Amino acid sequence: MGSEYGHLTFDERRRMFQLREARQPVGLIVTTLGRHKSTIYRELRRNIFREEGGAWQGYFPVTADQFARERRQRLGKLTARADLLDHVIDRLQAGWSPQQIAGRLKQSEANGPDRVCHETIYRFVYGRDGRERELYRHLPKGRRTRRRRFGRKPRQSAIPNVHWIANRPEPIAMREEFGHWEGDLLIFARQNGKGNVTTLLERKSRYTVLLANPDRRSSGVIGAVQSVFAELPPAGRQTITFDRGSEFMSYPTLAGALSITSYFCDPHSPWQKGAVENANGRIRRFLPSDASPDAMTGDALRALTKRLNDTPRRCLDYRTPSEVFRAHLAALPAVGVCSGEDP
Repeated sequence: MGSEYGHLTFDERRRMFQLREARQPVGLIVTTLGRHKSTIYRELRRNIFREEGGAWQGYFPVTADQFARERRQRLGKLTARADLLDHVIDRLQAGWSPQQIAGRLKQSEANGPDRVCHETIYRFVYGRDGRERELYRHLPKGRRTRRRRFGRKPRQSAIPNVHWIANRPEPIAMREEFGHWEGDLLIFARQNGKGNVTTLLERKSRYTVLLANPDRRSSGVIGAVQSVFAELPPAGRQTITFDRGSEFMSYPTLAGALSITSYFCDPHSPWQKGAVENANGRIRRFLPSDASPDAMTGDALRALTKRLNDTPRRCLDYRTPSEVFRAHLAALPAVGVCSGEDP
């Protein structure tokens, strides 16, 4: 990924003014500032001061910097449209991502003039007005700045290679079939007890199930997973992918009781089950690491599960996970009920 573009600074504009006053060619200005020639030509075209009537003009650093700042501060679509901005903020506070907001607006023909690009929403959130409102807190990751992702180097493991993710069939990775799940564990602050939450996510529909556990013992964690999958038809619970945490080492129980095949990510490579990792990022907005035990009760988790599954997703063409999950279940020979929320 290339380096990001940065606007000319006032010092660069002052140096450019000095070189122009010395009648130096544009090529020397480009070399001196280390900028692309198009940047310099664009700067001169946009920010030259012109007297009324066009009788006199010139490039001055103070005026050029002022012109540039005024252009950047012009009202954007969200700032100019108070009603549209109120709608965007309301949806952000409801837990929708910028992509979901933009996609839902685009889906409605009646809202044609009110469409807004998700990048416009991100820029507003991370702009001056958005930072003053602390809108970044409502984004899926809740970060003050936008970050890049980096993976971690895998290590060796003792899990039989038949269960390595490298041996998982390709259609699962491509999300071509329904009934393939991912699982993970949400851990909380130690002072609040040993309770934790299992996250289950169906890869194709992004349907999420949350399960409360009293501790991290593998028998209890896998037992709860088994109870959920037992309510689904076989075609709706074909495989599940975990990381290599000790809480999932009772996975043979799933194969013995329900014929579910388990796969495991490479060591220290949770990104290989990116769907559930993404879901965990969303869930952490409502269940932070210091959440109280009351937030992990059955009623609270059912309400959160419903909220997640009733939120439209860009990857689903802005349908909700519940809608997609129900459609796939209805197409199967037998229909089951998934714990946490009626599909």
